[in-house]
Amino acid sequence: MADWSPRPSTDQETAPLLRDPDAEEDNAENEEPTLMDRINSVAQEPLTPLSKVLLVIALILLLLSSVFIGLFAGVQHKLNLERGRHGEGPPSTISVTFTATATSSSIATTTLSTPSPTGIPEEANHIPVCLTGDCIMLAASILSSMDTNQDPCENFYEFANGGWLRAHPLPADKGSFGNFEALAQDNEHVIQRILEDKSSTTSFISSSDDQILAKLRGFYSSCMNESYLDTRGHEPLMVVINNIRQMYRRKELVIKGEIEENAFQGLTAALAYMHSRGLGALFSFDIEGDVGVDPNHLVLWFSQPSLGLPSKEYYEEEDIRKVYQSVIEKLLFAVSEEEEKVLLRRSFESSPVLIEQDSIWPPWPWPPWGGDDGDDDGDNGGKKPVNKTKRVQKLAKEVVKFESEIAHASLDLDILYQDPIATYNPAPISNLTTALPQIHFDEYFSTFAPRNYPDRVIITYPPYAHSLSEILNNTSKDVVEAYLVVRAALSLSSYLGMGTEAWQAQRTLVETLSGIKKGAVGDRAEYCVGQVEGALGFAAGRYFVNETFSGESKDKGTKVITDIVKAFQRSLKHIDWMDEQSAKAASNKAQTIRVKVGYPLSPDTTNPASIASYYARVTGDEKTFFENVLSASVNDEIRGWLQLGKQRDPNAWEMYPSMVNAYFNPPANEIVFPAGILQPPFFNKDWPAYISYGAFGHVASHELTHAFDSAGRLYNQQGKLEQWWTNATSASFQSKLDCIIKQFSAYSIDDGKGGKVYVNGNLTSGENIGDTGLIQAYRAWKAQYDSSHEAGKEYFLPGLSYTRSQLFFISFARVWARSMKAAAAVQRIRTDPHSPNNYRVDGTVFNIPEFAEAFKCSSKARLNPPPEKQCIFWGRS
Repeated sequence: MADWSPRPSTDQETAPLLRDPDAEEDNAENEEPTLMDRINSVAQEPLTPLSKVLLVIALILLLLSSVFIGLFAGVQHKLNLERGRHGEGPPSTISVTFTATATSSSIATTTLSTPSPTGIPEEANHIPVCLTGDCIMLAASILSSMDTNQDPCENFYEFANGGWLRAHPLPADKGSFGNFEALAQDNEHVIQRILEDKSSTTSFISSSDDQILAKLRGFYSSCMNESYLDTRGHEPLMVVINNIRQMYRRKELVIKGEIEENAFQGLTAALAYMHSRGLGALFSFDIEGDVGVDPNHLVLWFSQPSLGLPSKEYYEEEDIRKVYQSVIEKLLFAVSEEEEKVLLRRSFESSPVLIEQDSIWPPWPWPPWGGDDGDDDGDNGGKKPVNKTKRVQKLAKEVVKFESEIAHASLDLDILYQDPIATYNPAPISNLTTALPQIHFDEYFSTFAPRNYPDRVIITYPPYAHSLSEILNNTSKDVVEAYLVVRAALSLSSYLGMGTEAWQAQRTLVETLSGIKKGAVGDRAEYCVGQVEGALGFAAGRYFVNETFSGESKDKGTKVITDIVKAFQRSLKHIDWMDEQSAKAASNKAQTIRVKVGYPLSPDTTNPASIASYYARVTGDEKTFFENVLSASVNDEIRGWLQLGKQRDPNAWEMYPSMVNAYFNPPANEIVFPAGILQPPFFNKDWPAYISYGAFGHVASHELTHAFDSAGRLYNQQGKLEQWWTNATSASFQSKLDCIIKQFSAYSIDDGKGGKVYVNGNLTSGENIGDTGLIQAYRAWKAQYDSSHEAGKEYFLPGLSYTRSQLFFISFARVWARSMKAAAAVQRIRTDPHSPNNYRVDGTVFNIPEFAEAFKCSSKARLNPPPEKQCIFWGRS
């Protein structure tokens, strides 16, 4: 690796290596006075009036000479620009700023032989550098984030982010933290001020705004009221659990005037109650477009459920299973003890009291099946004392086993996320009712949409319904009941007081899976603002946008996106694997993509009445945080089901305005960028273009490229699943896809236990292709350079010894800085379709020759591979 440490320049090495002291003494007397001696002698003499006049004249002439030299340099620079404006090659002699920490740096002058990875831009010697406060802060942010001891051609992620990673150690209460999370915190602080400072929203005076702000502040206040949460204990959770139990334990189900005996007679009602409150169990339904017929017609989709553990791999790890089983035991114990307290209280309130056996949960003796070999963990007729601990342990073990079977019956995530054809299986609703007879779907649907019973459903994985039916038939009804209780408790216990056994149990699981330090809890206000955003995000977004996102920001952000779309269209004729017919169709699709920036119009965040109506079912009570969360969940679920059978709302968004994210929606053929991500370090309307196009431009190009990735390419410009590329183009694309799958499958992370976990190249293929869109952002920046330069938007920043092209790539890499615990990294690599951030940076520039050109990387550098090893999707410049 090259040594980029500062070295003395040659003009500092003027003295001989060895000296003779005696010879120096002999020569001292005979030496002529030096120039400095003469100057000192003159300086000590008093100035005559004539000397003073001459000195003033000399200073004036020196000043005039400086002015004329500056004017000449400016004219010469203008002539150079006219001859060739884009020449940015670094000179051989450069001044390099080496930053050791965020607060200290040293500057040295050194001579490097070309090619070199960094250098002062030629134009920087002639063009004024921006010295405003914003420019200085931006430059300081970039400098402090870097580690210039790293060779950018070998480890670009560390080169761009090493300083940031050192300056931002991972907080004890977080398993992962990066620039995305840092910006999310900044956005939350804006919302926090709105929630806490009533004077911050005085510009809104409508009655609807008063209603919205009262609901927002009430929700936030209820979350912050920890003492009230502690006082209530498990009470709110027990209300939900008792409702689930009562529905599940119905004695009979009347169908067509007859009583049907069924081991799962109450399962349908219990599931409908849970799903209406956002509590996942057994299966899931979504309302989305019918991509095979009409993508804008919203229909019913049946799929597998979320799991208690992040993915099926965890159920195979003994240490994780033990922790999970222990957590379930604690939750079941907590619920059992709460039931006993209620029964005991009733006995004191009414004496004598008759308590029916069916009112007790867990069933007593618990569980109701007989023990093994006559031991005391089963129902032995009361001959031996009941061992409650063993009963709970046995039930928890059975719940883990039951959920493990559900996990293994589920479709692998790489297929679920990356193969829209395999997961599109339309069928009559009778297919589902036949495959899963334990669920009475007519009754289930009446909970959500009583006037709109679907006769058709799209099943993402048909074998799952059959497998679930078999699993249910082979499982005790008491285990299924315990599973439902555990799913509710795991989902809702985080909204209880931290002193409750249920909160502490679920927290143990969170700490284990994410690597968070035991007992480390983050700032309550930060947590509560996040809860407000999750429940009332569009309402909070109205005021967030008002304070952070001007119309000019929206226009300039949109321009970056549209410039990238145009660059993509221009690149299509240079793509070697795409024929003319397919290229034309791809250009048409890119042209018709709907671009949404800033904030939605459904609900209309500019209209408070629209927002108030949207959140009509949310209580916003100042005390009952748990109930506020449930009411928000009910609001979301019911609103979603009411869209069944209707046309897609073209103004609807899936993300709220303050969110630090973006997305591409294939059936709607739209890319969406909330105002939350159009903030530093991604975007600022006044930044130089090479910074904005490198940072936010990559986000924009990433989402655009999703329209043509391994999954997105299967949707046509109307969002319909269709073969709209020629067979030859599809076959050629597959070879590119195989290339990038192979590349990323070779990357691995440390599992924290001395082993490695490899990236799933299939699962991450779509996102990795999306990241290749960075080249379109680069081309878009280059295409607008002339006009941007004329408008003064390509100015230099102080102290940055890098070309504009280099800073473009540095800006891209900087946004992906992230520290992560090993446990959290393992969880992400198993469940997240995005690759680890360091590979999102290095793996992306590996396939972009322009990066190696910008940094003058040698042919042997790791990030300058030979062409045959690169996965070039969008042609070469």
